[in-house]
Amino acid sequence: MASQLSWQREDQILRLEGELNSETLLPLWQQRQEVVSGVMVFDFSGLTRVDTAGLALLIHLIGQAKQQGNDVELRQMSENLHTLVQLYNLPESLFPQRSA
Repeated sequence: MASQLSWQREDQILRLEGELNSETLLPLWQQRQEVVSGVMVFDFSGLTRVDTAGLALLIHLIGQAKQQGNDVELRQMSENLHTLVQLYNLPESLFPQRSA
């Protein structure tokens, strides 16, 4: 059984915690518009695991934040997430300002 996914908004920062995968992402997907509104920083420090479905959702969320005209920053990408980004050869524009 997969670990739970949770998120917290603090001003312009969205913090994700737990596992972001095909089994846990539905609640975040359903609330994506409200959750991402005004977000400029995505903090991934609490993510323990991300699968390809979770990666697709992150790409979508980052895209939504950028469509609002925000300069988006990503913080604390796990090795797992960084590896997925590299495996799919995703451009910097999808995952801006990558930081460990």
